[in-house]
Amino acid sequence: VQLVESGGGLVQPGGSLKLSCAASGTTGFTLNDMAWYRQPPGQEREVVAQITRGGDTIYRDSVKGRFTISRDNSKKTLSLQMNNLQPEDTAVYVCNAEGATMTRKFTAWGQGTQVTVSS
Repeated sequence: VQLVESGGGLVQPGGSLKLSCAASGTTGFTLNDMAWYRQPPGQEREVVAQITRGGDTIYRDSVKGRFTISRDNSKKTLSLQMNNLQPEDTAVYVCNAEGATMTRKFTAWGQGTQVTVSS
């Protein structure tokens, strides 16, 4: 299963971006918990937001009220709406999914998309 992100870019402080992640690959796979991670320059990767298959969400404190994670199970997509972006949100954002095929469970990662917040 492959995950492909899109939607990153350069935005001014206070601006908005929407990231998308599309899953594809072998037929008949199911996506369970999904998440967005980010890796700021020179720092460790950190979880930004998580969402269960049923739609329950968890956010890291620094993005609560500004970011919204959502998913479309029928389309096998994940999104992250980011509002009021700040320079400290600058990072490579990576999509993550836990899932299963007919024969095995898997963990998939996207290649990442760069988000830069700067004036």
